[in-house]
This record gives sequence, C-alpha cells and structure tokens, in this order.
Amino acid sequence: MSRAQLTRTGILRMALGGGAADPLLPAEGGGGRRAPFLLRALRIAVVVCLYWFTSIAMVFLNKYLLDSPSLRLDAPLFVTFFQCALTAALCLGLSLGAACGPPCAGLPALRLDPKVSRSVLPLSAVFIGMVTSNNLCLKHVGVAFYNVGRSLTTVFNVLLSYLLLKQTTSLYALLACGVIIGGFWLGVDQEGAEGTLSWTGIFFGILASLCVSLNAIYTKKVLPVVDGSIWRLTFYNNINACVLFFPLMVLLGEFRTLYHFDKLGSPSFWGMMTLGGVFGFAIGYVTGLQIKFTSPLTHNVSGTAKACAQTVLAVIYFEETKSFLWWTSNLMVLGGSFAYTWVKGLEMRKVQEDPNVKSGERNETGV
Repeated sequence: MSRAQLTRTGILRMALGGGAADPLLPAEGGGGRRAPFLLRALRIAVVVCLYWFTSIAMVFLNKYLLDSPSLRLDAPLFVTFFQCALTAALCLGLSLGAACGPPCAGLPALRLDPKVSRSVLPLSAVFIGMVTSNNLCLKHVGVAFYNVGRSLTTVFNVLLSYLLLKQTTSLYALLACGVIIGGFWLGVDQEGAEGTLSWTGIFFGILASLCVSLNAIYTKKVLPVVDGSIWRLTFYNNINACVLFFPLMVLLGEFRTLYHFDKLGSPSFWGMMTLGGVFGFAIGYVTGLQIKFTSPLTHNVSGTAKACAQTVLAVIYFEETKSFLWWTSNLMVLGGSFAYTWVKGLEMRKVQEDPNVKSGERNETGV
C-alpha cells in the first residue's frame, strides 16, 4: 500500500468497491457469456503473478534506494517526492494519450483546478504521512521484518471504525486482531534479541499502519469531490504531495544532501529511481486488476501469501539467519491477517444474503 505500497491499494478498493468504473481495467464480458474455465483460470493466475512481482519488486527497489550501502543516499523524502512526481506525470500522460485508443481510451481529462486541489488537501496530508512513514520504516528495518513492522493496519482499521464510524467488530475478528498484535510484539522482541531492532523503524511502522487506515477513511470522503474518479484523485493527491514535500525537504536539509551526493549525475541512479516510480504507479493498477478478476477477499488472501513469500525471499537474498520464534511472529501476523480477512468475508456474505438488511447497510458493510 506501498502500497507504498500504496498507497494506491486502499484508494482502488474504495473506487472499485463503490462501483466506480475504471477505464484502465478490462471490461466484463458482454452478453452474459463466461469465458472457458481454463482461460479464466489462466487469466487469474497471470494477474496474481503480476501483482506479486510488481509488489515484491517495488519493496526491494525502494529498499535499495533508501538504504543501500553502495548508494549511500540519505534523502528518503526526495525518493518519495520523485515517485509522487512521476505518478502525477504518468497520470497526465495517460490522460493526454486518451485519443490514441485502447487502453487509454475513456480516461478522464486531467487539468489542475485549484478549488479541487484545496478540497483534496486533507487527504494529501494523510497520504504524505502514509507514503513517507512507509518508506522510513523500510529504510530503518530489513525487508524481512518490514511486513511485521507495519502489520497493525488491521488493528487500526477496527479501532478507527469504532471511534470515528461507531462500527462494532465481532468477537472472532477481535481475536484475529489479538493474534496480529501478539505476533507484532513477538517480532519486536526477537528483532531486539538478534540485535537488529530499530525503534525508529518500529515507530514509523506503527505510524504507517495508522496512516493507511486514515487514508481509506479520507478517500471515501474526498472521492465525490473528483466525481468518483480514482485517476483524478491520484493525480491531485500526488500534485499536492509534490508541493508539500518541498518545504519538508528544505527543513530536513535534503537539498544539501543531494548537492553533495556523488551519484547525482549517474544514469544508473536515475534509471533505478524511474523504475521505482514506475513500479509504485503500477502497483495501483495491478491491485485493481487482481480485485476485478478475483474478489476483495481473494485479493487480501493473495496479499497475505505475497507477504509470506516476500519475507522468505528477503531472508534468502540478504543471507539472514532467523530464530524459530522470529518465524513464529511472522506466522502469527500472517495467520491473524488471514483469519481476520476470512471472518470479515463471512460476515459480509451473511449480510449480503440477509433480505432484512437494507441496501444502504449492505454497501456500508462492503466498504
């Protein structure tokens, strides 16, 4: 969510869950005809693999840009700013290419309206907090621990739903959250035992989890301002973020860091920066594809499995040795997340099938 992963995942869930048509996603088959089973299975497999590849590659690329010993660039806000600027540029480029035919046809025309930009500004502030804290968490913790470090998003979803929306949560869902919290604290304990614990990374991981939850809530409020268009919202969000990042970079002295950076003129450095930005933009698109071709529940299960694969790959790639309890903490987080997703899926299905539930309540539960 990156997200950043991310960043765009929660936004796309809102847009797709609310019934907004996405011009970049393939249209459903017409005439009620369903594709053959093997073709549909192959298409789903390709989309899931594409999501896994894009998401995992983005995390490893960001880790290189943020904390590589060979790169030695201590400017996390600049890296995030560049990715936001590239995302805004790609949105604008796709909009300008709408006349070229598929897949760009049907994209909304993008133009900067100061009034709309001001209305999106509260969400942009939360968005900045989300992407920055995500990247700062990744900078200070290893890729293997990254999933555990920012695993409290589900817990904050439950907490904020109760505090802001007055929505209660079932006992089984709360028990799943308890397993996640237990896995998080066990992981922190084991990172400390191995001497690799960064309290700075833990702080930004918790902050990232909170901001991801807030981002989903504010997205729902702001979407009507951009006529429910996810691409307009992404464009305005990233434009606002670019403007807000400038004073932050000045305040933290990142322009001075860039001035003394010895690889500022290196084509390979800018190639990696551009590649990271493209993957950051693409994760929103492939997330939408996975939700469209499967379901939100399957997407969450796929994301949990992807996090497991990402952790194993990180341990192998960085040649790390982890204890049994460390792996147990990861399994608790992944198991708790899967259990929560499964319980909420069953609850949503029960509500959708109950004829006594009003349609408005069905929509609210689905979101």
